[in-house]
Amino acid sequence: MAEAVARVARKVNETVENEEDFLNLADCQLKAFPVGIYRLLTHVSEKIHVISLANNDMKSLTSKFFATFNQLQELNLEGNQFSQLPVEITTLLNLQTINLSKNKFSEFPEQLTSLGSLKTINLEENQISDVPVDKLNSMQSLTCVNLKSNPLNADSLTRTRSSNKFELLSLAPDTSPSSAPA
Repeated sequence: MAEAVARVARKVNETVENEEDFLNLADCQLKAFPVGIYRLLTHVSEKIHVISLANNDMKSLTSKFFATFNQLQELNLEGNQFSQLPVEITTLLNLQTINLSKNKFSEFPEQLTSLGSLKTINLEENQISDVPVDKLNSMQSLTCVNLKSNPLNADSLTRTRSSNKFELLSLAPDTSPSSAPA
């Protein structure tokens, strides 16, 4: 555990000292965003545009996280325990890319559909069966939604595929005759 704390401190210090726009706290064994980091990042938080919290054990983020980093353009939460997003995510008005792959979502996080600047949503390897197609189609900037390895229902998949507004990445069962075993 001491090694994980030291890794977090080192990564935060690098971000502060180098005035970087990227905070990488991936693979740090975090269960929550460390409260002490807010104080350390006070003078540089507005410059941080990309945060990676990938491959931790996080289940949620607080409203303080979204208030502190409201200028984020990219948020990577891959490989955590998220099953829902707080409404405060809608305050990330500059967010262009969000990676929520390999989490615990059973429903599409519809809060994302109110983020007008969002271009890419990655929800690969969750448990999502239905997609709010109409809401996704109304998103002006959206170009790609990755829903690979989700148990999408056939109706949702058909409605989503008929949309030309964004690219849908999904692995649907191949039902062509050539895929039948011999």
